[in-house]
Amino acid sequence: METVVSGIRPTGNLHIGNYFGAVKSFVQMQNAYNCYFFIADWHSLTTYPKPDDIVQNARTILAEYLACGIDPEKATIYIQSDVKEVLELYLYLNMNAYLGELERTTTFKEKARQQPDNVNAGLLTYPTLMAADILVHKAVKVPVGKDQEQNMEMTRKFARRFNNIYDVELFPEPASFSFTSKAIKIPGLDGSGKMGKSDGNCIYLKEDAASIRKKVMKAVTDSGPTAPNSEKPEVIQNLFTFLDIVSTKDTYDYFNGKWNDGSIRYGDLKKQLAEDIVAFNEPIRERIEEYMGNTELLDKIARQGTEKAHESARKTIRQVREIIGFRKHP
Repeated sequence: METVVSGIRPTGNLHIGNYFGAVKSFVQMQNAYNCYFFIADWHSLTTYPKPDDIVQNARTILAEYLACGIDPEKATIYIQSDVKEVLELYLYLNMNAYLGELERTTTFKEKARQQPDNVNAGLLTYPTLMAADILVHKAVKVPVGKDQEQNMEMTRKFARRFNNIYDVELFPEPASFSFTSKAIKIPGLDGSGKMGKSDGNCIYLKEDAASIRKKVMKAVTDSGPTAPNSEKPEVIQNLFTFLDIVSTKDTYDYFNGKWNDGSIRYGDLKKQLAEDIVAFNEPIRERIEEYMGNTELLDKIARQGTEKAHESARKTIRQVREIIGFRKHP
């Protein structure tokens, strides 16, 4: 069975965009692949999280994973920092990563602009840590968004480079992968093209009904259609994208018809959309609260996942040490 690896940074709660962009695919993939889904707490250190937040955020993401349907009996779920072999492979890969190629990475340049007072080595070597996360399990497929494609190419480059330097065929070159034929991009409520935590335009899976309604009613719109059957501007298409995801086909068709004949009332659309998002979100929110109330279970699941991830990672690191020339360890 082919191995799949992916992770999410615990820098806040998961939002609806995360659910449709990654987590829903995780749920589908766990039935068809050997899956390792981790919580990337080492990656979060580039933004100086508080110590208490690291533990709490990891538990929150774990609870959200479980609430969304990821089954620890089918997929290995673990916290990145519990698998120390990742750090060792990160070191080896860094020894063969070049400053120029790391500095040219788009994600590094973007983060350096966003946090000019904190351009740390972790930001620079993000691609090698990401590669270590993937290669330590010899994954052949990795579900990622378009914004991570350059880092995926770096992972393939590091795998090739290690194999070529030591004249081995240890690491496969993992492919970027989407379980569904068409990726769904969830728009932001501020009229932007993508929902994101840093943009403050999210609806979180943990959010209560009142907060969801308030956010949706503030969603950006325009003055309305200027002619029958006109093309929808981005801010309006964003609302219809939400309708297409969470509402019934009849609801979508009703408001689409109102748009086409010029009689649409955005207030009515938002009220219906808010109720449909609440109805979609509420079962997930309730399960998150249930899991968050049982930290003993969360910690047990994390420990079990760590044991499985260790078993896979240790095999790889033993091979890497022998190939490089270090003495064997137990």
